[in-house]
Amino acid sequence: MIRKANIDDLARIMDIERAGFSEAEAATEAAMKERIEKISDTFFVVEEQGDVRAFVVGNVMTKRYITDDQFETLQANQPIGGHQSVLSIAVDPAYRSRGYGSQLLTHIEAVAREAARESVSLTCLARLIGYYEKQGYVNEGASSSTHGGEQWFNLVKPLS
Repeated sequence: MIRKANIDDLARIMDIERAGFSEAEAATEAAMKERIEKISDTFFVVEEQGDVRAFVVGNVMTKRYITDDQFETLQANQPIGGHQSVLSIAVDPAYRSRGYGSQLLTHIEAVAREAARESVSLTCLARLIGYYEKQGYVNEGASSSTHGGEQWFNLVKPLS
């Protein structure tokens, strides 16, 4: 079942975030709490048997690509238009290869289409480019992001 995240999910979301990202890359608990509070309309979890197993979250942007300032400051989503970001998507390692990531991407894309967003945009490491390309995302080159001291790539899925 995919549903909106809520504050009761925070501890489990943080466990999954920390398992999926390095310490430098992972969101802080305070940042994740703020995301639940401010952009719950685009923060979704996969829940099975009462347990959160994966999540996706992103804010709506006016620009096409994610920039590092989005990891620092966050505004509520505009209701219509813009570009849907994916700031974080992660699956509990014990539940990988079950399609949860693909299901979450499909879900956030559908929500974005309903709100007339132009695209869904994310950044990823080089090793994940192939995964996102299989999901219909296009690699638009190196990102200006230096988040976590890594080289990121802009991947975009047009929705129009």
